[in-house]
Amino acid sequence: MTGMLRRAFPIAAPLLLTVLSAHVQAQTVTNTPAAAAQPIQRVEITGSNIRRSQAETASPVQTVNRADIEKSGKTTVAELLQTLAVDNQGSVPTTFGNGFAAGASGISLRGLGSASTLVLLNGRRIAPYGLADDGQKVFADLNIIPAEAVERVEILKDGASAIYGSDAIAGVVNVILRKDYVGTTVRLSQGLSNESDGGDTRLAVTHGVGDLETDKYNFLFSAEYGKKREVWNRDRADRGAVGRADLRDFGFSAQEALGGTGAIVANNSAGSSVVGNVRNPLNNNYYSRGSTAAGNGFTRTFPGAACSNFTNHPQGDPGGGCLTDATQQYNQIQPRQETLNLFGRATFQLNNDWQAYVELNGYHSDSDSSSTPSGISGSVGYPGGPVNNANVSLGATHPDNPYFGSAARLRYIAWDVGPRTSAIETNFTRAVAGIRGTAGGWDIDSALLYSQSKTNRQQSGYLQRDVAFALLNPNDAANVASARATSAAYAGLPAGSFWRIGENSGLNSQALYDALSPTLSNDATTSIAVADVKASREFGQLPGGAMGIAMGAEFRHDETELNPTSGTDRGNIIGLGYSAYEGQRNSAALYAEFLAPVHSTLELSAALRYDHFNDVGNSYTPKAGFKWTPVNSFALRGTFARGFRAPSAAENGRGGLAAFSTSDDPVRCALGVTSACASSSVAVITSPNPDLSPEKSKSFSLGAVWDPLPRTSISLDAWQIERKNEINQETTSAAIAAGNVVRDAGSSQFAGDPGAIVAVLTNYINSNSTKVNGIDLDARTSYTMGDAGTLTANVTWTHMLKFERTDLEGNTVDYAGTHGNCDATNCMGTPDNRVNLGLGWERGPLRINGVVNYRGKFDNTLFKDDPDGCAFHFANGDDSPNGCKIGSFTTLDLTAKYRFTSKAELFATIQNVFDKEPPLDPLTYGAAGYNPLDYSGALGRYFQVGMRYTF
Repeated sequence: MTGMLRRAFPIAAPLLLTVLSAHVQAQTVTNTPAAAAQPIQRVEITGSNIRRSQAETASPVQTVNRADIEKSGKTTVAELLQTLAVDNQGSVPTTFGNGFAAGASGISLRGLGSASTLVLLNGRRIAPYGLADDGQKVFADLNIIPAEAVERVEILKDGASAIYGSDAIAGVVNVILRKDYVGTTVRLSQGLSNESDGGDTRLAVTHGVGDLETDKYNFLFSAEYGKKREVWNRDRADRGAVGRADLRDFGFSAQEALGGTGAIVANNSAGSSVVGNVRNPLNNNYYSRGSTAAGNGFTRTFPGAACSNFTNHPQGDPGGGCLTDATQQYNQIQPRQETLNLFGRATFQLNNDWQAYVELNGYHSDSDSSSTPSGISGSVGYPGGPVNNANVSLGATHPDNPYFGSAARLRYIAWDVGPRTSAIETNFTRAVAGIRGTAGGWDIDSALLYSQSKTNRQQSGYLQRDVAFALLNPNDAANVASARATSAAYAGLPAGSFWRIGENSGLNSQALYDALSPTLSNDATTSIAVADVKASREFGQLPGGAMGIAMGAEFRHDETELNPTSGTDRGNIIGLGYSAYEGQRNSAALYAEFLAPVHSTLELSAALRYDHFNDVGNSYTPKAGFKWTPVNSFALRGTFARGFRAPSAAENGRGGLAAFSTSDDPVRCALGVTSACASSSVAVITSPNPDLSPEKSKSFSLGAVWDPLPRTSISLDAWQIERKNEINQETTSAAIAAGNVVRDAGSSQFAGDPGAIVAVLTNYINSNSTKVNGIDLDARTSYTMGDAGTLTANVTWTHMLKFERTDLEGNTVDYAGTHGNCDATNCMGTPDNRVNLGLGWERGPLRINGVVNYRGKFDNTLFKDDPDGCAFHFANGDDSPNGCKIGSFTTLDLTAKYRFTSKAELFATIQNVFDKEPPLDPLTYGAAGYNPLDYSGALGRYFQVGMRYTF
């Protein structure tokens, strides 16, 4: 057990085990004479369609109610869920502003990825976000949930495909909104960081009218507006490694530390520089255009290109490059996002037995993100294909070419064009119309649902390859003809126009920039249409009571379409790969569930679901569970379940995905081409596979619930999930071994040399399997101190024992407690301990709460016992950082609320009270210098104040 846990439990244990009064969130129902006179209320719990009188089932369910959300100080449901211990690597933070799924936020239970966690709204599905994570993983955007309308969130922490169908492999997050509120509430809050940036403005209005018993109707409406301002890496330059690409100050060598800074890292290898690095045509060595050193071979000098004219970044590149940290200058910790969330519900009491209801959701989001300017890259592209990592030279007569008369290979970061930006607009709608009631002893609920998500993405700052080629070498007739054919803006420029770089970029016209870097756009649309009906009832008698049965049917139509970004279908946008997919699916399901109280102390449950998909066939999914309660205060519970995830349209539809990877070339290496024996950049083009099978899973849980005192509850659960037939991209090495490559014959060095690999052609395949297991602890209590008030305490702890992945060749590695393979973890690592500890005090109108969030340390290796050792090293050879450990990260959040009257209250929050900086993480790609899991440390101490008034 970690040091943090040893410190945390002595604080919580006295409260958790010595309580003598009212239980907060009690999990045991205590009958009293007064209660006995009331009819037993039966409710439906996430993970079961059978209504029951007790909230505890065989499955572990974590409930987060409105009070918990307020105590956390988080302003959105997404922010709250991603701090919970049960969330792990593979989640999609909103801070991924430059990722495939920018503008959205997703949760990943058990670290199995957002695509394997089913998100429901009032027990029904929502249309997924249109931009798939990593171009493959389709998930539900948590941002569409209106926080002020939430009644509670129920998190089912084991497999539930037998109840809900596809995607519920790791569990279910069911967000339950208010149903019959009466009154009007206005909530206004404003947040600001300790650095006076990152402002977060929130305004919410909730109004409800009508009493179902007397008026026979209720109308509920909630509107919530939010505006979150951006936070730049450059404004956190004093927070350790946050936002930095240049890590020399932290002990790294120049070659490791200077990636992305314009450094010349080897004689024939250079980054993109603000003044331009050019290769001497005679010796193939790179030199900075701002260099005055002897031996660079320049045929003319450029005194105006001096590095000091462009940057005040610390220099010292051993290769003589002009250094700048574009990541720190142009990238963001937090993108700007503006949202509007609308929710309405109308409920009509038709008679004593039946209700009709309508739900309407609307969500609008605008977000902007920024990243480093585009670079002129020197890798050979995939000719005529959807990926191009452009190879470009300054023409022999280009006025900024220091080797006048000879073409010279160029590495240049287009700072004069500006940063690459992305503006994303999302519109989400959801409509449900249903009827529920009782007939013949059956509780019946049936509804029609339609939900749609539409996303438009506008991108700027990217370079058109053919136009860039033509403007840097206008004497090449083929380049000019290609640019004229694809760009009307270029065709309108004067003949022979040059793109002037570095110190001469001020000579360029706006018309030239419009041709070089036009605004790009693409659209994504997803929709689902569902008709469902379910019914449950009690029947018969067993020694433990009446049996329960539920059955239902569901019909669903899904549509998904992502159009490619303009130009990427021709490989014409430097640094932007092709991504597109399209597909439709019809599915139908029948399901049944059975509950048998075989004894007064033993309850057995079973469920079976049959799903039919028109493209991937049938799936039969069972689940079984038990709950044994030998005494009222103690219960043992356990489940076994199978699950599945049907392929998404990105995986088995129409389209494809192009990205970049690295690989050696065993064919050329065997022929004696030394450079082919080392890894180099290659384009990887992945095509959907219509023959994919669904992913399959088995899950187990076994645990205990103990209420040692009336207001204390402790649960401990062991769990395991095995997932097989996982859908992954075929490995680059396997595709190369099979000969599925495109080669550049022009790079052949001798007869029989086939030329360098420029593209690897792969498919999505059913391949790996994963087994993940661990332990969950959930304990909560309250203690009344008379006039001194009430103390509350709760702790949730998830400990991951194993995260094993086995490939097609039978090789198994364990990622638990390591940084992990980036394909498995979104490069955020797999910490084996996550803890949330809450302590609160309430007296009269005042309430104060503190929440400790802990993320455990993990090894900076790709997997346990990696024979290659640490993933990074310092310049002196030591393992990096901290002896090859990404340090643990702990923050404290405080909230306070004061109720002036029964209608008015004031609240305040301080997040990251002690202003903790995040530990250095040199491996992750989701952020610069720190792990995205530690976002609050990058942002720093954050304040929020607000008020709520009820009319």
